[in-house]
Formats: sequence, C-alpha cells, structure tokens
Amino acid sequence: MRPSPSPAFDHGAALRVPPAHDGRSWSKLLYWLGDEGHPLDETGLVQVATPNGWTVARPGDWIVLTVGGQFHVAHAGPRALDA
Repeated sequence: MRPSPSPAFDHGAALRVPPAHDGRSWSKLLYWLGDEGHPLDETGLVQVATPNGWTVARPGDWIVLTVGGQFHVAHAGPRALDA
C-alpha cells in the first residue's frame, strides 16, 4: 500500500495580537498588515482581511501571513459568543 501524499502547507509568517496597552507592538502589527488590517477600538481588537472576509482578532490571537500572501486568524483559547 502506498502512503498517501502529505498535504501542501503554505508556510509563511505569523504575529500575535499584542495587549491593547503595548503601543510599540501595535505599531509593528499595523505596519505589517497594511491596508489588510484596521484597529477597531482601544480594547485591542483588530479587523483583518482574510480569504473568508473580514475577521476580528483579539489580543493573544495569531495573524498568519501565508506564502501566497493571504492573512488568516488563528484564535487563541475559547471565545465567548456574542449576544
């Protein structure tokens, strides 16, 4: 039996969304995102353009930039449902 082929991973780079009070890291994140990211408010939320539409990332989430040039958001930990 032949082994199944491995999936093709699109490795790239990732940055973690910093706490709201970390201005230096926020400057770096927003520069890295360019027009593909916008801060939402002073609580540390950032809106990121992904292949599935705009996605909100919170402090602790990872924003991944694939080799193909697309951003994805990897959420950290459980999230409360919005009412």
